[in-house]
Amino acid sequence: MDTTTSRDSTPTLTRRQRTRQVAAASVGNAVEWYDWYVYTFLTPVFATQVFASGDQVSDVLNTFAIFAVGFFFRPIGGLLIGSLADRWGRKNTLTLTILLMGLGSLIIAATPTHAAAGIWAPVVLVVGRLLSGFSVGGEFAANTTFLIESAPPRRRGLFASFQYVTTTVGQLLASLTATLLALTLTDAQLEGWGWRIAFVVGGLLSLVGLWIRSGAEETRVAPPADERPGLLDAVRLYPRQTLLLCGVTVAGTIAYYTWTTYLPTYAEQNSGVSLDQALLVSTLSLVLFGLAQPALGALSDRVGRRPVMIAFAVLFGGGIVPALALVRANSTVLGLLAISAVGMVVVGLWTSVSAAVNAELIPGHVRAAGIGFPYSLTVALFGGTAPYVGTLFTKLGNPGLFGWYVAALCLVSLVVYVRMPETAARPLPE
Repeated sequence: MDTTTSRDSTPTLTRRQRTRQVAAASVGNAVEWYDWYVYTFLTPVFATQVFASGDQVSDVLNTFAIFAVGFFFRPIGGLLIGSLADRWGRKNTLTLTILLMGLGSLIIAATPTHAAAGIWAPVVLVVGRLLSGFSVGGEFAANTTFLIESAPPRRRGLFASFQYVTTTVGQLLASLTATLLALTLTDAQLEGWGWRIAFVVGGLLSLVGLWIRSGAEETRVAPPADERPGLLDAVRLYPRQTLLLCGVTVAGTIAYYTWTTYLPTYAEQNSGVSLDQALLVSTLSLVLFGLAQPALGALSDRVGRRPVMIAFAVLFGGGIVPALALVRANSTVLGLLAISAVGMVVVGLWTSVSAAVNAELIPGHVRAAGIGFPYSLTVALFGGTAPYVGTLFTKLGNPGLFGWYVAALCLVSLVVYVRMPETAARPLPE
């Protein structure tokens, strides 16, 4: 059967074509997020090589600051690359994002040490991270739009869940790579050159994702030149939906980056477990997290998006303070694994539906830019800064305050979830 695509509707795809669409989005997305997350998992290793201040906590803090700076390029990427996806099509944009991510990863792999290059070492690291941030911002915008527009009307939650299934696969690959490097190399080898291997692998994997995406079907025909949306049309024409999308994202992004990215570092700094043990716990918990996504996404197709997100905000916001206290008091791998696994499932209540909600709020002609900019801006402000804020509280001697900060943001989003309209049963807005 031929694929037919209209500017005013999602494409008519066979079941086989839909499966191929999910695969194209998934593989490329996994590679993108491998590159993104391997940075955070190996931060405690290469931070002292790039900054060499003599204070490990300060070096980690500086490296996480660069991580946060990379996040602030995500809104720019979400806006510019999202706008390209609205003007020129989703498929071509997805090719661009994975090429940029691969380049950013190779730049980080080639970052010189502070001993060799002085101030230029962190400068090169910043360049690589900014390129990665720009790419990831555009990736989420184009990939979310691509997935939802490929889905049958009553299965958008299920299809949307693969956004974080594949993000999780990327994290698992990053965590597994970091764990294997930590277990097989000596500390001197890992700090000297071993950490660079992980970023070289990311660059090579980008080529695999590029090849698989080349066989995808376009989901929305580009409009004629005189009908192409302007760069800020989504914000200008749909301010309420833009603000609503930000409110939907606040709690989810701080929870996600706290639990899937920062928790290994938090555990190493505040409990009795080592870095390799914390990374192993993170890897095992991510397996459960990824497996839960499709079930939770399908659940939202049946009961609606709002109940699922409300349950997330109540459970995570109410449980984060005692959960982090348990992490600080815990000195065993099994104890940390139990805490981490429960938190992962709770976070999954948001990640499994967020892509669907975003796409269901923004009309199709500006959907990619309309999702990419406000979502990435919110992630930059609250998700990307989570490791920095948490490490800062630790440095100031008050690690417990971080949990209250997260809980307050969950309360903000809870109000939004209670008051927002249900979007699951509605057709995608055009």
